[in-house]
Amino acid sequence: MRFKFIIFIFISVWLLLLSKVYYLTIKSNEYYEALAKQNMIKRERILPTRGEIYDRNGVPLAVNYVGFKIKVTPHLSGNREYLRSVMERIVSYFPDQNVTKLLKRYRRQDSYYNHDYIEVIPYIDYDEMLDRYTGLAMERDIKIEPTFKRYYPYRDLASHVIGYVSRTNRKEAARDRVAKAVGIIGKSGLERYYNSYLQGELGYKKIKVTAYNEEIEVLEQKNPIQNRNLTLTLDIRLQKYIHKLFEGKAGAAIVMGVDGEILAAGSFPEYDLNIFVNGITKKQWQEIITDLNRPFTNKLVNGLYPPGSTIKMGVALSFLDSGLVTPSTSFYCGGYIQIGKRKFRCWSKYGHGEVKLRKAIRESCDVYFYEGSLRVGIGRIAQMLKTMGFGKKSGIDLPNEFIGVVPDKEWKAKHYRMPWYIGETVVCAIGQGYDLVTPIQLANYTALLATGRLPTPHFAKNIGEFPSKDVLSQKQKEMLPLIREAMYDVCNAPKGTATYHIRTPVTIAGKTGTAQVIGIPQEEKERMKEEEMEYFNRSHAWLTTYGPYLHPKYIVTVLVEHGGHGGSAAGPIVSKIYDKLIELGYIKVDGSKRRSSR
Repeated sequence: MRFKFIIFIFISVWLLLLSKVYYLTIKSNEYYEALAKQNMIKRERILPTRGEIYDRNGVPLAVNYVGFKIKVTPHLSGNREYLRSVMERIVSYFPDQNVTKLLKRYRRQDSYYNHDYIEVIPYIDYDEMLDRYTGLAMERDIKIEPTFKRYYPYRDLASHVIGYVSRTNRKEAARDRVAKAVGIIGKSGLERYYNSYLQGELGYKKIKVTAYNEEIEVLEQKNPIQNRNLTLTLDIRLQKYIHKLFEGKAGAAIVMGVDGEILAAGSFPEYDLNIFVNGITKKQWQEIITDLNRPFTNKLVNGLYPPGSTIKMGVALSFLDSGLVTPSTSFYCGGYIQIGKRKFRCWSKYGHGEVKLRKAIRESCDVYFYEGSLRVGIGRIAQMLKTMGFGKKSGIDLPNEFIGVVPDKEWKAKHYRMPWYIGETVVCAIGQGYDLVTPIQLANYTALLATGRLPTPHFAKNIGEFPSKDVLSQKQKEMLPLIREAMYDVCNAPKGTATYHIRTPVTIAGKTGTAQVIGIPQEEKERMKEEEMEYFNRSHAWLTTYGPYLHPKYIVTVLVEHGGHGGSAAGPIVSKIYDKLIELGYIKVDGSKRRSSR
């Protein structure tokens, strides 16, 4: 019995040994073979080159400067002296670099989990690298890779439209693998809105390497999708001209085709885009954010302003649509109306006498709109303005567009939990009070008045679709000719509020607006002149127009912050823009009409 037990133990041990040998020699072969392949085959990403941006005539607005980046082998932090010697070798080639800063950059990215080379210098100019390349490439633990740097040739021109790129942060890297790999991403403007298109898609190659990581052959390669250039509707010649017109001023200007193609658009003052590419200094950032004219705000889509009297065409359309006010309805303007103990003044202290719709728009009579709004009500007014594109996004291809405010009873109850007062209806009817719009909304609304269709404003010319929309009923469209005639009067009739400030051979129609930024006390009998007020207390000056009048092609909308009266502040700028449109061939006029003054 004892002998059998020994034989059993002996056989069991041998069976166990044989099974282990079988597992190690046969079964584990697949695992170790796969592991060996992993050690032999290396996968490398191929980074795409970012597409460039051009104006409608092929003029470059955002380009790539070719250069090189310098990387260092990971996992060297444990040997401080050797790591420092590597950085010192780099600095010996490029004395303007700083060893301490390079070490800081390296250690920030070095970890047990990172097996990729670590970037320590993001960009060296091609010419600067050229005569150093051979020597540096032979250095141990240093790797040189081609790269590019974004450059904006026109610096601050159309800065809020074009936008800029900068280094990718952690949040952006987590949601965008291309941006993580490339290291830059669009931060604002069209660079941000079309970032996915411009940055392209990663490629890769599988490489067979030796145990010393030396390349033997390329087994597979997929090229990146890159160089997806973006052509814009902008004309940089017109953009440059408008930039000069706004020297020393703050505000916004938009020149847009009635189909939504934007020829020029500026938010002023502007800023140099190039300072953001490699990281802005604290001093530069402080200068921008402390400027009271808000150069960093894209006023085209993020500036919210009272529209003032420019809103009156939309309000008038709500009057007519209600049936409670007709073109022949007349209200008497004696300079003000009184509701309770408060007087609501017309801009003219002498009043306008008997006023019908066309005269009300031509001479911008506030009392007409006070009286009409009391008859029609804020509900109908708000609904019409929303139909015409206010209080919602226009769909422009810029990021973070604001919607503004079209107030009514429900809006106030939701935001303030307070009732609506009659006095709020009358001030909203002249574009004051809670009313807030963006310049692009006002330009779009002007296009709707000119053509009967609401366009989708846009800058991209070679990608995307931007359809115009039918938003008005047939009845509402039939009312537009009367509105257009009144807008013609504003710029051409003897008592038009813009007539004596328009100097262009293009026959245009439009509307002025003077948007107050401070209230006028009831006890103030004689209103102070705008030029006598402190700058930041002066009203914003609007003028929104379309032309030519009979065959509308372009919208020109101008806002001069704290400019005072819309006609006097914005009229000369608008006139010069139309003259430039003639010069550039966008508008044709009869030679006999070419003149410098009316």
